[in-house]
Amino acid sequence: MLNKQTSDLKEKRDARQARPNFSFLRDWVGVIPFFIFAFLFIVLPSVTLLVHAFQDNDGNLTLRNFLGLLEPSILDAYWVTIRISMTTAIGGGLLGFLMAYSITVGKLPNGVRSAILTFSGVASNFAGVPLAFAFIATLGRTGLVTVLLKNLFGLNLYEQGFSLYSFWGLSLTYLFFQFPLMILVITPALDGLKKEWQEAAQNLGASHSLYLRRVALPILMPSILGGMILLFGNSFGAYATAYSLTGGFINLVTIVIGSQIKGDILYNPGLGYALAVGMVVVMSLMMAVYYLLRRRSERWLRQ
Repeated sequence: MLNKQTSDLKEKRDARQARPNFSFLRDWVGVIPFFIFAFLFIVLPSVTLLVHAFQDNDGNLTLRNFLGLLEPSILDAYWVTIRISMTTAIGGGLLGFLMAYSITVGKLPNGVRSAILTFSGVASNFAGVPLAFAFIATLGRTGLVTVLLKNLFGLNLYEQGFSLYSFWGLSLTYLFFQFPLMILVITPALDGLKKEWQEAAQNLGASHSLYLRRVALPILMPSILGGMILLFGNSFGAYATAYSLTGGFINLVTIVIGSQIKGDILYNPGLGYALAVGMVVVMSLMMAVYYLLRRRSERWLRQ
């Protein structure tokens, strides 16, 4: 009897093993769309950029496109773009961190926190032509705020040297979507600060400012720097806002790429592709550093 049961169990096990096992495929079904999306919109465009960057207008292999990156106007475009990206990353990072600190550690009412986070979710994606139009209608030469300051206080911003269509005007416009993004990035890290750390510091005689300098800020620094790097990349790749606002008056890499690929006068697609490859390299380096900083921050917050 026992031998028969053992034989039946063995037959059932062999039958199960003989059936095709679809569990592996079932586990991967959910992520297949992600890999398709990543291939179509990340891998394939990157490979296309790299291939065309080594071709001239006739399709022949050449290095002239990358040698063109050393031209003074191209180097100046990279430098201006890096300056704007650094300015908005630092300014937006500090402003976003202070606002996020106020609604988390500062213990503002939950209604204020919900309102700011909701605004941040919307404003961080508000860019391009609508954002440029909003700032022109607000701070342009005949904008609402410009006219009010002139009529009520006799202050003419443009006579004082301000211009919305300059480096600082574009930086101010970028800040509108930069600091909300920083709020969304840094809020989880601030929520991860444990009360036990502050209580332990207070029991050892540390003041609140000393706790911030010696405990909180060292723990948050990777997240803060990582958030600023993310803001740098976000500004570095912006195109529609700058072009709509300045009309190409400011020499940015993204605008130069558009001029080289689709322009009527400055038409050199190979150089445009080489410029795009340079941007991909810069963005990849920024994201790699961001990833390393995030991993270091998450180790602290998991403890």
